[in-house]
Amino acid sequence: MKKYLISVSLFLIVLFISFISYYVLGFYINFDKSVSSFTASDREFIYVNNEKFTIKGVNLGSVIPGAFPNDYKIDKKTYKRWFSDIQEMGTNTIRVYTILSPDFYEAFYEYNKNNSNPLYLIHGVWINDYVLNSKVDGYHTTFKDKFLYDTKVMIDIIHGRRYVPLNDDYASGFYNKDISKWVIGYILGVEWESVTVAYTDNTYSKSYQGKYVSTKENSTAFESMLAEVADKVVEYETKKYNEQRLIAFSNWPITDPLEHSIEVTSFFEKCAKVDVENIVFNNNFIGGTFASYHVYPYYPDYLNYEGDKNNYIDSTGSINTYYAYLKKLNEHHNIPVVISEFGVSTGRGMAQKDLNTNFNQGNMTEIEQGEALVSMYQNIIDSGSAGGIVFTWQDEWFKGTWNTMQNVDLDFTPYWSDVQTNAPYFGLLSFEPGKNKSISYVDGNIEEWNNKDIVINNNNMTLSMKYDLKYIYLMANIKDYNNEKLYIPIDITPNSGSNTTNISSNTYDKNIDFLIEIDGKDNSRIYVQEYYDSLLAIFSENITGNNIYYNPPKANSNKFNKINLILQTAKPLITGDANALAEIYETGKLKHGISNPKSKSFDSLADFYINKNIIEIKIPWQLLNFSNPSKMTIHDDYYKKYGIENMEIDKMHIGIGFDNEHISLKSVSLKGWDKVTYHERLKESYYILKDYWTGGNI
Repeated sequence: MKKYLISVSLFLIVLFISFISYYVLGFYINFDKSVSSFTASDREFIYVNNEKFTIKGVNLGSVIPGAFPNDYKIDKKTYKRWFSDIQEMGTNTIRVYTILSPDFYEAFYEYNKNNSNPLYLIHGVWINDYVLNSKVDGYHTTFKDKFLYDTKVMIDIIHGRRYVPLNDDYASGFYNKDISKWVIGYILGVEWESVTVAYTDNTYSKSYQGKYVSTKENSTAFESMLAEVADKVVEYETKKYNEQRLIAFSNWPITDPLEHSIEVTSFFEKCAKVDVENIVFNNNFIGGTFASYHVYPYYPDYLNYEGDKNNYIDSTGSINTYYAYLKKLNEHHNIPVVISEFGVSTGRGMAQKDLNTNFNQGNMTEIEQGEALVSMYQNIIDSGSAGGIVFTWQDEWFKGTWNTMQNVDLDFTPYWSDVQTNAPYFGLLSFEPGKNKSISYVDGNIEEWNNKDIVINNNNMTLSMKYDLKYIYLMANIKDYNNEKLYIPIDITPNSGSNTTNISSNTYDKNIDFLIEIDGKDNSRIYVQEYYDSLLAIFSENITGNNIYYNPPKANSNKFNKINLILQTAKPLITGDANALAEIYETGKLKHGISNPKSKSFDSLADFYINKNIIEIKIPWQLLNFSNPSKMTIHDDYYKKYGIENMEIDKMHIGIGFDNEHISLKSVSLKGWDKVTYHERLKESYYILKDYWTGGNI
């Protein structure tokens, strides 16, 4: 019995050591020297299975509502359903940025295994943003060594031979599905921080000569680091799996290899270049390569400030600096170029304007998004690129944007849909509050409203209110309404407000913070009391030249401002004035239209709708200074807290009336939520892109 127990114990120990060596440490013995690749490239084209392959791709994120990226909450069933929708759109390639949960790879395997027309995958390797934004250079062990290790882990995963323990960088679990036959390549790295690249290049003078990858004499230290990682990655996959496939490195305009004017490089702080033309794959490598770029039309639009813009004419006869920039990239490279990110957002808020195409960063309808994607992809192909990858498949609630992220509690962004921030809404797939439908739509149909929603019931009008994870909804039912100016005052915070305003002749029985003015279909908006104006509290110096904290408004000021957002523009380059103030735009302006997706007149940016005596309005939470409605927290007193701090409330007050009236406000109880309930909806842009990609245009 004792010998039996010893034998079993030894067997289990050997089994455990073998498992760890094979699936965790990556140990292998391979005497086969043959090498194969089902991919290749030449100067212009990528080839898959010996056929020219034009990438029609979509980037796929790792989040759903209620989750951060490293929660990995998407299950296998969801992935398979998404793959079907993605392929029906005419897509042939999915790109992922990092190692996902085993559910993704199992779903991809099961979706493709009996599919005569499989989806292909380009797999990325992520680098921690905190490493990039630190004193670390490209050769530091936390950068290069971690970069190389993670890439080897990714290679084992796509071959179905890896167990990944719990870690802080990517998903974990047992990866035993070999999906390598559908993985056409890798995009290594992220949008490089120019200061990290410059720091590396100025710290070292290096070149690299490897078995598969080397650098030219004039390469930079950062390029040599990339070459070393690529060489060792190719060696690892070649010796362990006898396979090679396409390899590229992530890049973007901030570190592009092109020459720009001193004015542009100075303004945009463009201090570094990464040029993959200095990285040479030799004859031992047969997998192929391409140059990968993330290129959006609005940032940074270098060519808009360089030379005669009449030189940048596209096939339609219009000035198109986006197309011209893509063309310059292709002219620079002797390998295929793939635009691995391009897109626009359907978020209500906007952060940047594109001065030529009007493909802005935010505040675009779903139809405008679809038309922009088609136009950009056509520009990509016309410029000579080997394809493009749309950013992105699904909306990502957790994301923030520079011009609104101060306004929200970043620890809770996955738990509500903040349409004032553009970054979450680049997706073709929307997540809408409610299990099957939203609790209300701005469309003039009041079937979803009932008596329990009524807050105010006067002789000639009622005002109802409800809310969900995305909006506060209001419905006014006014007897004999004749398009008179209508006012809806709102009291949010007890710290400030006024019972009169400079907007109307009304008086109020409470000190209000916001005032909704319905003045016809084209001139309606929301105003904010100047003391509670978040734009002034954060960006006053940028937009006025003065720091408002030196002379803050009075807490009971009756001056109400239009609600604006700051934009990122190159105004000093445009005007020639180095001290030019930042540009703003009115985000409190309300757009008339129907917001019900089932309507033929659907407008995804519609804020209110007037249907005879019925007025429906939806207000984004952030527009009323809610920093986290899931906990009902709002902005506290800016001038006592010296910036944005949060406070919790359990009620707000609203009223309704015409001009020259004394308006009483009624209390409405507020309660947050712990559970995130949502349903999926394919945006109109999905169908526009589908018609284009499946219609024989490419």
